[in-house]
Amino acid sequence: MFYSLRHPGAMAVTLAAAGILMVTMGIRQTFGLFISPINATTGMSIATISFALAIGQFTWGLIQPIAGAVADRHGPRVVLIAALVIVAAGCAMTPFMGNGFGLIVSLGLLASIGSGAGSFSVLIGAAAQRLPLESRGTASGIINAGGSFGQFVFAPVFQKLIQSFGWMGAMWAMALTALAALPLIGKLVGADYKPRPHVEGEQKLRTAVAQAVKDRNYILLNLGFFTCGFHIAFLVTHLPGEVDLCGLPPSVASWSLAIIGLSNIFGSIYAGSCVARYRSKYILATMYASRAVLIAWYLVMPRDPWVFYVFAAGLGFTWLATVPPTAAIVGKLFGTRYLATLFGLTLLSHQVGGFLGAWLGGLAITEFGDFTWMWYADMVLALLAALVNLPIKEARVVPPAAQGSTA
Repeated sequence: MFYSLRHPGAMAVTLAAAGILMVTMGIRQTFGLFISPINATTGMSIATISFALAIGQFTWGLIQPIAGAVADRHGPRVVLIAALVIVAAGCAMTPFMGNGFGLIVSLGLLASIGSGAGSFSVLIGAAAQRLPLESRGTASGIINAGGSFGQFVFAPVFQKLIQSFGWMGAMWAMALTALAALPLIGKLVGADYKPRPHVEGEQKLRTAVAQAVKDRNYILLNLGFFTCGFHIAFLVTHLPGEVDLCGLPPSVASWSLAIIGLSNIFGSIYAGSCVARYRSKYILATMYASRAVLIAWYLVMPRDPWVFYVFAAGLGFTWLATVPPTAAIVGKLFGTRYLATLFGLTLLSHQVGGFLGAWLGGLAITEFGDFTWMWYADMVLALLAALVNLPIKEARVVPPAAQGSTA
């Protein structure tokens, strides 16, 4: 599975990108653990806190194509340094925010801008520029697994920090963790890295974007990825609330999030290997359909800890494993020159769904007292996402041996 990363330096580049994503995603995916403590100590309503986190979901997506465009033009080093510093600043400021507007500024804007700029589009784009073609699928799976590993590690750790030192102390620990990742940037980018100059006759960024947004295949891909964002944001924001409604301790929520992350490590690596063997649209359709089945299973089961853990393991296998096949389709359609920007736009559609998942979940619990209608919406959207990926026109996967024989 890792044979394609045998090229000198390929594994180091891949692991550096995975390490940065571990920190930025690990921080971002544990914000839901802070909803109840912030509500209890500040008096802000759950709907207000959810709205701030929903703004963060959208902001995280909005910054992706912008950060990708800057990285494509000026190189990823400056983008990643700024990303880690900004996410640290947002976390460090949050304990001083006593109202909804302050929370929007610290978590909804700063922390989300930082974690978004140091996320998939820039990291996968930076790695792709330094890796040979046959290494990119496996590398994207490992990089993606880094984000899941961050969730697996950070969820129980920060839950414990909240219990031991309070949510404010846990937020300051997050800020220090973000700054500790700065040395990994040099390993990813390399000391001799120089931004790629524009070559005469080469397609310009504006032209590439205009071409992409008119492409039917790209539109279908974005529609499916919208649903992925809805699922993830709803669960990562409101799973602790669902656990609380069932009368279970907070540790069930933190361990469920950790299991999602652990399961997605294997799912991401497996998805990366599948990209080299199967058409990515079929991989995506299968993942989305499996989510509908899992949600239906969850709704008919009793609410005990092991149901949550099994549900987390099953859903976690596809959690962010959608990223490697989605990035692969973008690369097949438009090449890697502007991959960070074009995949960033795809992530924006993901986070429009994320905004709705986080926000509507808060409204649902406020208006109806539970998340029943959100689960139904989740299930329907998963089925629709599976269907819209099937018409995408994607080239067949050509095995490396066949490529060599036709060269």
